[in-house]
Amino acid sequence: MTSEAPEHRRRDASATKAALLRAAQELFTERGYERTTVRDIADRAGVNQALLFRYFGTKEELFHVVLATESRVLIAESPAEQVLARTLAKMLSRDMDAAQDGVWLAALRSSGHDSAADAIRKQLGEDYTRVLGSLTDAEDADLRVDLVLAWIVGLGMLRTVVRKEPLVSADPGAVARLVLRAMSVLLERAETEPDC
Repeated sequence: MTSEAPEHRRRDASATKAALLRAAQELFTERGYERTTVRDIADRAGVNQALLFRYFGTKEELFHVVLATESRVLIAESPAEQVLARTLAKMLSRDMDAAQDGVWLAALRSSGHDSAADAIRKQLGEDYTRVLGSLTDAEDADLRVDLVLAWIVGLGMLRTVVRKEPLVSADPGAVARLVLRAMSVLLERAETEPDC
């Protein structure tokens, strides 16, 4: 009986962490970083806010985890040359659920807050820059990657926050094809066929 208790606690800790992450992603997406409180996250997850501090440290650290989770999964599951195509497929999908769309919206809606902007820069810098930088041998690879990232963020902003037409209702495959073809000028080894 003693050996079952730790397993039960671990399972509960895992479920609690997952509930906190899900609640944080939803709230950061709906309200942005600044207007989301630790209490709101804990309430939505159905747990005491002390557990958020225990598992994630601070709201800022939780925001880092929310941003990191989606990009790390995408990068881990994709060859480098397909990362852009798969990122665009997620961003442009008409069937995208709130969880997939949430990371982009959370980042975009929170970008005006200093510590949230730092988290976004850190995440883009550590994950995407490394992977995308591997797609070119150019001396100015860092600049090329930043230009591609600016395009991705701008595309996300116009489509999901501003809701700009005709971008919102455009065929995802057509948009991805045009964007990937143009991006391949900067990152020559990037896949040019959409994953939509």
